[in-house]
Amino acid sequence: MEPQLELIEGSFDARFSNEVSEALDQLPHNFTISDPCISGHPIVFASRGFLEMLGYSKEEVIGRNGRMFQGDGTCRRSVMEIREAIREEREIQVSLLNYRKDRTPFWMLFHMSPVFSAEDGRVVHFIAVEVPIAKRPLRSGSGHASNGICLCEDGFKSFQILHRSCRRELRSDTMLELRHGLEFDCVLDTDKGLDVEELCEAGELEKEKSTSAINHILSVLTQYSVLRGKSVSARRCSVDGRGLLNSALLTSLGRIKQSFVLIDPHLASKPIVYASDEFLKLTGYTRQEVLGQRYRFLSCSETDPPIFLQISESIESGKPCTARVLDYRKDMTSFWNRLHISPVRNASGKIAYFVEVHREEDCAKQDGQTLNPELRQLGAIAAVKVAVRSASMGPGSSTRSG
Repeated sequence: MEPQLELIEGSFDARFSNEVSEALDQLPHNFTISDPCISGHPIVFASRGFLEMLGYSKEEVIGRNGRMFQGDGTCRRSVMEIREAIREEREIQVSLLNYRKDRTPFWMLFHMSPVFSAEDGRVVHFIAVEVPIAKRPLRSGSGHASNGICLCEDGFKSFQILHRSCRRELRSDTMLELRHGLEFDCVLDTDKGLDVEELCEAGELEKEKSTSAINHILSVLTQYSVLRGKSVSARRCSVDGRGLLNSALLTSLGRIKQSFVLIDPHLASKPIVYASDEFLKLTGYTRQEVLGQRYRFLSCSETDPPIFLQISESIESGKPCTARVLDYRKDMTSFWNRLHISPVRNASGKIAYFVEVHREEDCAKQDGQTLNPELRQLGAIAAVKVAVRSASMGPGSSTRSG
C-alpha cells in the first residue's frame, strides 16, 4: 500500500474507535471530513448523503482535495475566504457554487469547522457540511425580484442566461466602472467563467441545518475519540500554544517532498512537532509514533557521543550543523544518515524551530532529480524557512519567542 493511502486510512484509526465510520454513516447530513496533517489536505471521510448529492463514489472522493468540486462559476473570492479560514483554523459559513460529477452546478451553504485535539490543541480534522440552498428568486439591490431569475440549487439554465447577459452588458463597461470604484454583484472573467458571489445567499433555514449538522458530527467524533482515549473538541484546549503548527504551515510543509522533521527547541525535551511523509517512509514509523518524540530518537547507544554532543550544542547555540550519524528504523535495521540541521526563524527574526533534514547515505539517486543530494537538502531547509516565516506573518499564527 502506498504511504499516502496508509496515512489516509489511518487518519481515523489513530484517534477514534473502529466503529466511528459506521456511526458517521448513519447521520443524515451531507458532509466530508479532511485531514490537514496529510500532504494536500485530503478528504478522509465522505458521508453517503454527500456522495449521493454529487454523484461520486467513495473511491473517487477519498484522498482528493475539496477543490475537485469547484468549477468555472465558483466564486474565487469565496474560495479565498475558505482558505483563509483554514489558515486561521476557524469556523466559516459561505454560499458556494459547486459542481456535481456530471458538471451541473448547484448552490449550497458550505459550513466548515475545525476539530481540535483535547490533548495538545492541534487541529486534527476539518468538518465541511454542505446544505443545498432552496430555490428562491434572485433579488436586486432595490429588494425586487430580478425578472424571476433563480440561480439557486439546480439553476443552471438561469446561470447561463445571466452569463450571456453579463457578456453583452458588462464587457464594454467593466473597466470604466471599476475606475470609478463601483462594486459589482458579478464580474465577468471570460477565461475562468463567472464569479457569482452575491447571486444566491443562504437563508436562516440552511444556516440552522448546517449548524445542527456540525454539532451532531462533533458529538459523534467526541464520543468515539473518548473511547480511543484521544479526546477531540470543537474548541482549542491548549493555552500556551507551544509545539502547535497552524494549518497553513502544515499545508506548506506538506509540499516539501524530502525527509525532514521540525524540532521545538523551547521545550525541555526538544520534541519533534512535524514529520514529513518522506521521513515516515524512510524510518517506517507512523506520524503518531513520531510526534512528541525527543529529537534524535532514531539514534541508540552505538551513536558516536561526540557527534550527539555536536548536534546538541548546535541547537543550544542556535547554529546550523552537518553530521553523519548511525540511525535505526522502526524495524531496527540501521542506516547511515547524512543530517543537515538548521535554525528556522519566524517573521520577527526569533528562532521558532530547528529543521533536521535526513538523507540515507549511498541511497540510489531518484529518477528525475537533477540536483545533487546536498543541494537538495539545503533547498529543503530554505523551503521550510520560507514556509515558517510566511505562516508567522499572517493573522492567527504564532510568533513564538526564542
